[in-house]
Amino acid sequence: MPKINIVSLGKEITFSDPADTIFDIFQQHQVDWMHSCGLKGRCTTCCMIVLEGIGNISGLSKRESNYAKMGCLRKNERLACQCTLSGNIRIAVPFNC
Repeated sequence: MPKINIVSLGKEITFSDPADTIFDIFQQHQVDWMHSCGLKGRCTTCCMIVLEGIGNISGLSKRESNYAKMGCLRKNERLACQCTLSGNIRIAVPFNC
């Protein structure tokens, strides 16, 4: 089963449904992750820094692409509410997304 390793929280999550967004997986495992816009991709508060495994994350959503064009989302940052996984990732909580 795929795993999410959250280094800055010292947590490792094993999940089974890759159709869920990363944020859905966080909620299923009681991981307290910031969010403000109701998980609609209208803000960047659920941003995560991808340290390893970015190829295991779905492509940029339209909203993420817009934030990237504005310089508000770096190449190694993704919105947990907007993407799904196909394999293992290692992430960190950002301090300045």
